[in-house]
Amino acid sequence: MPFDLQPILQGEILHIRPLRPEDWDALYAVASDPLIWELHPIQDRYKEEVFKGFFREAMESRGALIAIDSKDGQVIGSSRFHGYDQEKSEIEIGWTFLARSHWGGRANREVKRLMLDHAFTFVNTVIFWVGDENWRSQGAMTKIGGVKRKGLFTRELSGDRPYFIFEIAKSRYLQGGRALVA
Repeated sequence: MPFDLQPILQGEILHIRPLRPEDWDALYAVASDPLIWELHPIQDRYKEEVFKGFFREAMESRGALIAIDSKDGQVIGSSRFHGYDQEKSEIEIGWTFLARSHWGGRANREVKRLMLDHAFTFVNTVIFWVGDENWRSQGAMTKIGGVKRKGLFTRELSGDRPYFIFEIAKSRYLQGGRALVA
């Protein structure tokens, strides 16, 4: 069975579904907050022209998802599956951002748990690229059981910006790591 990059996922507080063109206004309303991007390697993503490129790339990726608060139906952010490697049994979860109203609570953990649960039906490892200066995301990765690979990494997709790669192995996740994102 091929990896479904755009599943519909339902959690306790969030509904996650494939990103659609008509989601532009609601998602940009969230992304237009400069504080969301202050630690991110692309700090001007709150600007409409910059976010248009991000949104276009998300749509073209065919792996982008939108996160909706189940309580009020409000869009609160997005995430993406990327780089599925069947041979390595690995996929990336990334490009995740959430409205500040949902920081520090259950929303980020639920996005990750739903996406990890889905990914581990297809792969043995999930990776996350995190900017080397993005201490907030690095801390979040550690809280959900991510293990940092040695060194800094770059890729064509991101230019010369340095990133850490965190990984979560299916075996560790199933042997108790899942509780970290519950």
